Order: sequence, then structure tokens, then C-alpha cells
Amino acid sequence: MTEAAPSKKILLVEDSKNISTVLVDVLKAEGYAVIHAPDGVTGVAMTRREKPDLVLLDLLLPKLSGYDVCNAIKRDNNTRHIPVLVISTMDKPESVARAKACGAANFMRKPYNLDDLLAEIKRLLGQ
Repeated sequence: MTEAAPSKKILLVEDSKNISTVLVDVLKAEGYAVIHAPDGVTGVAMTRREKPDLVLLDLLLPKLSGYDVCNAIKRDNNTRHIPVLVISTMDKPESVARAKACGAANFMRKPYNLDDLLAEIKRLLGQ
């Protein structure tokens, strides 16, 4: 009997309790290991410590903005390979461009279509 592949680890950096709870439940139901950071400072620390396979990142965060979190992840040699998917209500072209400029793999607008989000997560994880 072959062993199942270990589940991919996703870090969700999101300060909204409602969004976090729903998204964590959905991702766990999809078979992912999910960890959650409620603010930007914790998000950077958890990325460095946990080395997730993917970071889902809000832009409007307490303590440190999503842009700063993304920059910190991408400047660190130990975490720069981790894809960052920004999910935010800040969807003006300049916000999207700024997110991509700091290294985000892609940008999705809130509220998002769950099927589209899951498809993008699978794409970024190479599944």
C-alpha cells in the first residue's frame, strides 16, 4: 500500500474572523493543512517558521500591511519561493499592480467565487 502524499500547507493571513473561519473550513475540507495569522507581523513570522506551500494574503491588515508582508516574504531567501495569492477588496488597478510588484503570484478580488479561488490555489500549488 502506498502512502498518501502529505497535504499541502496553506497560510491564511486575514484579520476578518468570519472570512478566516469559513475559508479555513473550506480549505481543510479540500484536504489542505491550514494555518492562520490574524495580522501582518504574525503572517511574516509564521511564513518563516512554518514554510507553507502557499500564502493567501489580505492587504488591509493590522500591524503590517499585506504589501509589507509580501515584500518581507519575497526578500527572505528562505521564503521567496513561496507563492503569494493576494485576496483583497482593494482591487483598483494600482493596488493590483502594487501587489504584483511586491511579488504576489496573482490577485483575487473579494468577494471571490469559491470555485475560482480553489482553482487558483490548485494552479499555484501545481496540482
